[in-house]
Amino acid sequence: MNIQWFPGHMAKARRQVTEKIKLVDIIFELVDARIPLSSRNPILDEIIGEKPRVIILNKSDLADPIQTKKWVAYFNEQGIAAVPIVAQEGKGMKQLMEKAKELLQPKFDRRAAKGIKPRAIRAMSIGIPNVGKSTLINRFIKKNVAITGNKPGVTKAQQWLKLGKELELLDTPGILWPKFEDPAVGEKLALTGAIKDTILQMDEVAMYGIGIMKTYYPETFAKRFLLTKEELELGTPELLMLISERRGFREDYSRAAEMLIYEIRSGKAGRFTLDIAPVSLPKE
Repeated sequence: MNIQWFPGHMAKARRQVTEKIKLVDIIFELVDARIPLSSRNPILDEIIGEKPRVIILNKSDLADPIQTKKWVAYFNEQGIAAVPIVAQEGKGMKQLMEKAKELLQPKFDRRAAKGIKPRAIRAMSIGIPNVGKSTLINRFIKKNVAITGNKPGVTKAQQWLKLGKELELLDTPGILWPKFEDPAVGEKLALTGAIKDTILQMDEVAMYGIGIMKTYYPETFAKRFLLTKEELELGTPELLMLISERRGFREDYSRAAEMLIYEIRSGKAGRFTLDIAPVSLPKE
């Protein structure tokens, strides 16, 4: 698969983020815990510069937990704070705020020393489409103010939201980058739902997903689709046909592909991480 997707509103969003970043104290950079590297926009590093940030590994309930721990350790080694969360359930939100306060304490101490009254933390949420920015906001404010949807590109404009007395958050649209240098990045983004399905060949995405799951997570994949060890050795097209038949789709491989992708994305076929962290965890 050779996937490229860069809608016009994303170029505008990039300009807006660059203009507004000076107004905030800290950046909340959301990534998909299943693809912590592939879901990071390489453009953002130059935009963010030295501004304090927390990388938020959202959807960590869908990711391989060992890999998530390794990614947190990796980002920490790079001097970047990282917190795994499940925005849909509110898990990790307390730890996120604690980390933000910790990073900004020196700044607010300097302000206090100058006699400046304390104020709420001003943060900007940023990330590619469908990493859960709107869901994060709704969890913070405990009501649906930001529009949410399990599809990329829901947030189309920047908006300031006051979240109690502790935090003011500037939400931004998801921003992809104009070209994926590594084709594998596009495949990972497609499988996890960061790119609109309407521009994808769903059977190709499904076969990519089958290849990943049967290679790296064969036990959970086989259990979900009732596959034997011998059947797991089949090629990806043959496995798609077999699963299609067993699920009652007969030769409707398009519907079977959509079903299979949904089950992989939703975690029904097991937790998985597509980006492997380049670190080892210390032995406990």
